[in-house]
Amino acid sequence: MTYDRLVCANCAAPVAEGRCPVCRANRERLQQEGPFAGLNPAMLVALLVVLVAALALLAHQTA
Repeated sequence: MTYDRLVCANCAAPVAEGRCPVCRANRERLQQEGPFAGLNPAMLVALLVVLVAALALLAHQTA
């Protein structure tokens, strides 16, 4: 999940603005996560389907 859509429970402001210490801490934590942290589950499933399809095509061509 990306932090630009999150609303802070502490100050009710967008986390991306970093108005309070809780916002700033969560913003830093989300920025330090890995490269796939920003992808939603549907995008990860689509990426997996494409990968499996590519592997199936490769296996079909070598057989």
